[in-house]
Amino acid sequence: MTKTGRTFFLRPQDMIGIAILAILLLVVLPLTLDNFRLQFVGKYLTYAFVALGLVLCWGYAGILSLGQGVFFGLGGYCMAMFLKLEASSVENTKIQTTPGIPDFMDWNQITQLPWFWEPFHHLGFTIIAVLVVPAIFAFVVGFAMFKRRVGGVYFAIITQALAAILTILIVGQQGYTGGINGITDLRTLNGWDIRTDSAKTILYFVCVGLLLASILLAYFVKSSKLGRILVAMRDKEDRVRFSGYDVSNFKVFVFCLAASLSAIGGAMFTLQVGFMSPSFVGIVPSIEMVIYTAVGGRLSILGAIYGTLLVNWAKTSFSESFPELWLFGLGGLFIAVVLTFPNGIAGLYQTYVAPRLGPLFGGAAKRSDATPPAPPSSGHAPAAAE
Repeated sequence: MTKTGRTFFLRPQDMIGIAILAILLLVVLPLTLDNFRLQFVGKYLTYAFVALGLVLCWGYAGILSLGQGVFFGLGGYCMAMFLKLEASSVENTKIQTTPGIPDFMDWNQITQLPWFWEPFHHLGFTIIAVLVVPAIFAFVVGFAMFKRRVGGVYFAIITQALAAILTILIVGQQGYTGGINGITDLRTLNGWDIRTDSAKTILYFVCVGLLLASILLAYFVKSSKLGRILVAMRDKEDRVRFSGYDVSNFKVFVFCLAASLSAIGGAMFTLQVGFMSPSFVGIVPSIEMVIYTAVGGRLSILGAIYGTLLVNWAKTSFSESFPELWLFGLGGLFIAVVLTFPNGIAGLYQTYVAPRLGPLFGGAAKRSDATPPAPPSSGHAPAAAE
């Protein structure tokens, strides 16, 4: 970063933007909203992890995934398995035919806990699984696709198909996954009752802390050499490949990173909402997650967060007033964004607000995080990554 006069990966306007978001989430909303509405915001923020991953994967690397609900669901199910086992102690399930196993297994005449459930008795393993299991799945899919140079609309369709397949698998294996109802009746986390209002408030702040840490990670990736290669790869993939870089490896990495971020959101969703079901894994939720990113701005890290909050707030408000029409409203919102301001909320900021803030930052605000560095125009693509 020495060439731009910076020794830190955050620009002044980036730090101000993060500070404003932190004040909004940590101070303003907790002081102005009641517990019920604050819990709604906490749920919205779990989707923001997915939007953040899509900014890196779709916005900067040019990889549109329509199956991020898969990774959100995998993270959520990993956490739900631990919580369900804790709620299924012999004492709590003594009325079952087979005490000590989840109730839905007992209902399906399963008499022994499956081997792949056993490790989820331990919280440490669960936390690792939340991060690693989705990343491994993303690696397998990404390696198989990107090594064969499958991309664009074909990759988007494949990820959408994976979301449908996983949903069908979860519903079909009812005895092991809870089926269409999912994993419910989650009560405690290492003996701590997560159903109380105070616990949900604490989990809200934990979610905000993890989100802010993930935002810093995203900014670090964006400002690093890797981030600049991703941008060059998105715009001029052949030039990057001809310069000696293995494009598929970069694509696999950013796809796995987006998967792990989505999984963190899924795990926090399970903790805050108290259940996980296949309705959060399939095609519809995956497309909704893309809409969050598009509304906020697929090239803006902070914009994606605000887009997630805005769309979910509108979704909740509209569904409360017009329960039969809110899906049409959501689709209309997406169409309006694409047609009127394709760069989302961040694009509006870039056009109307950033130029007026330029003098405050010595002209640095003229290019916000909604506008990534242009790919090199000379014959060597890596020049953008130097």
